[in-house]
Amino acid sequence: MELPSSLLETTIERGTILHSTMFENISHGKFFVVVEVTEEYVAGFFYINSDINVNVITTPAQRELQYEITPKDYSFLTHKSYIGAASLSKCSRAEIVNTLQQGLTQIKGNLKEEHMQELLGLLRKSKLYSAIDKRTFFSS
Repeated sequence: MELPSSLLETTIERGTILHSTMFENISHGKFFVVVEVTEEYVAGFFYINSDINVNVITTPAQRELQYEITPKDYSFLTHKSYIGAASLSKCSRAEIVNTLQQGLTQIKGNLKEEHMQELLGLLRKSKLYSAIDKRTFFSS
């Protein structure tokens, strides 16, 4: 049974962890975390990576936004991983719903509240994001 679009849209909220193959510039499925949902789009898509990219390690501002999570807290992980929160992406809500219906995107779980709050705290302090981005995406 296919779920209605409105129901799928209401299941996507801050902290939802998705796995998707919808990204054109990535040849395999990626996990990502939603940080904000507006009427038009879903923002966040902080990719969960198994390691920290070597280019990020050498840049302190980007390194600070690599948030570690473990299989102990997230059963879908097989090893220690990092939410790469140094780059914000947006995708239309309609596209997310469409890829959920097609099976290209799956809801894997939710970021624990304490982890979401720690990540938001790092984002609010970061020099990588403008004051407008911080108010728009990382407030409350």
